[in-house]
Amino acid sequence: MRVPRLVGLMAVDARETAQARGLFINAPDRPDFHLAVVDYVVRQYPQPDAEVPRDSMVYVWFDFGEGDGGGGMREPRIPRPPSGGMQRELDEPPGDAFIATMISSRPGPPGP
Repeated sequence: MRVPRLVGLMAVDARETAQARGLFINAPDRPDFHLAVVDYVVRQYPQPDAEVPRDSMVYVWFDFGEGDGGGGMREPRIPRPPSGGMQRELDEPPGDAFIATMISSRPGPPGP
């Protein structure tokens, strides 16, 4: 039997989906998993579409681990912000390179 994709589902929907496929579900980061309703699954093991025997355990997590993100759900920003924007000012070239460049880029006297 193939493991369903549970990532992105609310806790209640993840439980129902797993049970409908004859799988057990466990949440190591939530001891009160049976009470969770609107928390969203962010990781699962085994991965979706993995072949497992019936009555296997599928582990789900509702929070990212240390250093794995966890910034939360974000709505798409529409319209997107314009590209470009402010840019960092470049450092002045060392020595007299700036003056030499300015002098060499000036137009010379008209030719004969």
